[in-house]
Amino acid sequence: MTLDEAAPVAPAAAPRRRAAGDPVKTLLHRHRALCERAVDPLEIAAGLEVQGITDRTAARFRHRDVFSLAEELYARTPRGDEPAAPSAARPRDARALRGFGYAVLPGALALGAAAAGVPFAGPAAVLVTVAALMWPSRPGRAAAGRFPYAVLLIAAAAVGWAVYRHGIPLGAALALAAAPGHLAGAVFAARARSRLAGSRALEDFADRARPLLVTAVLAFGAAAAGAAALAGTPLGVAVPLAVLLFLTRLLLGHGAPRGPVAAALALALVPTPLAVSAAAAGLLVHAVLVLSRASAHARP
Repeated sequence: MTLDEAAPVAPAAAPRRRAAGDPVKTLLHRHRALCERAVDPLEIAAGLEVQGITDRTAARFRHRDVFSLAEELYARTPRGDEPAAPSAARPRDARALRGFGYAVLPGALALGAAAAGVPFAGPAAVLVTVAALMWPSRPGRAAAGRFPYAVLLIAAAAVGWAVYRHGIPLGAALALAAAPGHLAGAVFAARARSRLAGSRALEDFADRARPLLVTAVLAFGAAAAGAAALAGTPLGVAVPLAVLLFLTRLLLGHGAPRGPVAAALALALVPTPLAVSAAAAGLLVHAVLVLSRASAHARP
């Protein structure tokens, strides 16, 4: 027996595991459910933002921003090869048209009841105005995944109290403003989504989304002023309350928490001249903070 035959053969060195050097793989396992149900990288970016991952955090995963990190997570997530349904746009268009019809209906009913002088014109205007909040600009994104009954009850109390104090024309004006509110909300949601697609950082998207929101509020305020003039009610009473309801509708439609919205509506019940304006201003500040987040514009 030779020395070479007697010497034991050393086992081959096992390859070193690289999982520890792949932080993105760890993140993928942690957020696998989010990555698997996402329809595009933007959905993952929005979900990561909700989890508190910022552009600074993404640098620890060797990416310059959350959007770049989301693109890698999306690319590395296994999913089926089924093509997207080509007819998906048609139901969405039909839903948008149906939503606009729902938005026009409250104004028509309230204005008709007020013009006919029916005894229950005031309560009818309140009911149809609050009912318009049930069809937000982004269906399926109700706050916290539940129907906001409490918010609607407070909104009904605020609108009813205002109509009781200022007359039936105010209710008609608010109901008439539901249609332009629907259009302004839909345009804001579409443009914010397109800005999200073109953004490369969360701060970049926030800088683009804030002017869009302010523009939508100003455009709706002008439309609400026209509705108030048509209904024959003071602008200083109708416009702040209409803007408050518009912001309520936007926030609920984009899945915002109900607490600040309910607080603003409750403030509008205070019987002082500036209560409604203060409530609308406060809710606008809250909306600027919430609706400039990418997570507010993820698809439902």
